Amino acid sequence: MTLLTPSPSTSMRLAISPRTRLGVQQTFSALRHRNYRLWFIGQLISLAGTWMQTTAQGYLVFELTKSPAFLGYVGFAGGIPSWIFTLYGGVIADRVPRRTLIMITQAAMMVLAFAMTGLVVSGLIQAWQIIVLAMLLGVAQSFDAPARQAFVMEMVGREDLTNAIALNSTMFNMAAVVGPALAGIVYALWGPAWCFTINALSYLAVILALAAMRLPAFVPRVRKDRAMTEMRVGLGYVRHNKVVLTLILNMAVIAMFGISLVTLIPAWSVDVLGGDVRTNGALLAARGIGAVSGALMVAALGSRPIRGKLWTVGSFVMPLAMFAFAAARIVPVSMAMLVGVGWSFMVVANTSNSMVQTMVPDELRGRVMGVYTLMFFGGMPLGSLLIGSMAELLTEPVTLAINAAIVLLVAGIVWLRLPFIRKLG
Repeated sequence: MTLLTPSPSTSMRLAISPRTRLGVQQTFSALRHRNYRLWFIGQLISLAGTWMQTTAQGYLVFELTKSPAFLGYVGFAGGIPSWIFTLYGGVIADRVPRRTLIMITQAAMMVLAFAMTGLVVSGLIQAWQIIVLAMLLGVAQSFDAPARQAFVMEMVGREDLTNAIALNSTMFNMAAVVGPALAGIVYALWGPAWCFTINALSYLAVILALAAMRLPAFVPRVRKDRAMTEMRVGLGYVRHNKVVLTLILNMAVIAMFGISLVTLIPAWSVDVLGGDVRTNGALLAARGIGAVSGALMVAALGSRPIRGKLWTVGSFVMPLAMFAFAAARIVPVSMAMLVGVGWSFMVVANTSNSMVQTMVPDELRGRVMGVYTLMFFGGMPLGSLLIGSMAELLTEPVTLAINAAIVLLVAGIVWLRLPFIRKLG
C-alpha cells in the first residue's frame, strides 16, 4: 500500500481554506468598489501627510513655548470652529454633492499647509500664528468631516458600510503609524518646513482620487425647511433615539478625556521620558499601530452581530491602558501601553460610527453625522485645553490618571445602567 502525500502546491492550496479566503474577503470587502479603492489610496497618502504636519506642529509649538498648556491652546483653537460650523456643515452635506464639497475643503487645507511652510521657511513663525492657522484649518474640517462621513454610503452602499467605516479608520491609522515616524526623522534631519510641505502636496492625492470617481448624477434633495429648521430636525432625532444619543455622548467623553492624551505627547516625550522629537514620533506611531489593529479587527468582525460587545470591551480597555501609560517611565513600555490606547479607541469609535450610521435614515445622514462629528471634534479641543492646563498645574502623569478615572467611571455607568448597548449587533 502506497502512502500518498500531498505535493507542496497541494499543501498550499489546502492551507488557504475557503474559510481563510472568506475571512480575507470579508475584512476588505469594501475594496471591491472602484470608487472606494480610489478613495482609500488617495486618503492614505493625504493622511500620512496630515499626521506628519500634526506631529511636527506639536513639537514646534513645544520648542517655541516650552509649555504643555500652550499645546492645549493650539488644540482648543483648532476645535473652536467645530462648535460653530459643524452642524451647518452637516446640513450642507445633505444639500450639495458631497464629492464637490470635499474637494473644496481639501484644497483649502492644502493652501493652509503651504502657508505654514512659508512662515517656517521665512523664519517668521510664532506660536500665535500657529493658533490662527489651526483655527482656519478647523473651519475647513467642520465642513469636510460630515461630508466625508456621509460620503461613504455613496461609495459602497449599505451592505459594505460597516466594513468601509472600519477600513477608513485602518487607513487613517496606517497613516498615523507612518506619518509620525517619518515626521520625527524629517524634522530631525531637515526641520519642520519639509513636514508641512509634504503634507501640502499630499492633498493632491485625494483631490485627484475624487475627480477620478464615477458617481451617479447628483439629485438635490427637496428643501422643505430653512437650514436652522433642518438642524433642529437632526438634533431632535438624536435626542429622541436613546441608542444614538448614548453612542454620541460617549464619543464626546472619549474625545475630551481619552484620546486628548495625544495633546501631551510632545511634552511627555521630553519631560517624562527624557527623549526628543524622535521619541515623540515613536510614541504617536505606537498609538497608530494599536489603532490599525483595532480597525482591522472591526473590519473582520463587522458583519457579525457583536458590535456592542466589542464596544464594551474597548470602553474598559482604554482607561486601563491610560492608567498603565501614566505609570510607565520606559519608552518601550510606554509605546506598548499606547498600542492598547490606540486599539481600544478605534474599536469604540468604529463600532459607534457604524452602529449610528446603520440606524439613521438616509435623508438625515448628513445632519446626524454632523452631530456625531460635533461631539467628537468639539470634545477634542475642550479636552486639549483642559489636559494642557491641568498638566501645567498637576504634572502630566497625575493629569492623565485623573482623565483615565473619568473614562473608566463612564464605562462603568454604561455597563450598569445601559446594558442594551452591549447587546447591539
